[in-house]
Amino acid sequence: QKHLVESGGGVVQPGESLRLACVGNGHFINHENMEWFHQAPGRQRERVAKIYVGGNIVYQDSVKGRFTISSDNTMDAVYLQMNDLKPETTAVYYCSTIAHSLPWGQGTQVPVSS
Repeated sequence: QKHLVESGGGVVQPGESLRLACVGNGHFINHENMEWFHQAPGRQRERVAKIYVGGNIVYQDSVKGRFTISSDNTMDAVYLQMNDLKPETTAVYYCSTIAHSLPWGQGTQVPVSS
């Protein structure tokens, strides 16, 4: 079954950075509008950032200036560069097509702990 695969998570300390990656398994995503979500423990999944094929980008207010979403057509991947991570950023991160045309992947965990 076609699905998305997230990677790049890991335990970090406050203030550190991570870059998450999203690729399609059996599906090319370089023609898709894409977005990243996170889901903190005990909370609903929330949109973090989205990127359109035409280049338009939108961020959730809480991550503006710290997170950067980008796409690489050569690698057929979408990335989320996360800087100055905070404990409240602890979550599982998921990517999705904006059209939600593919099932959710497993996500990648980002525990931020001192």
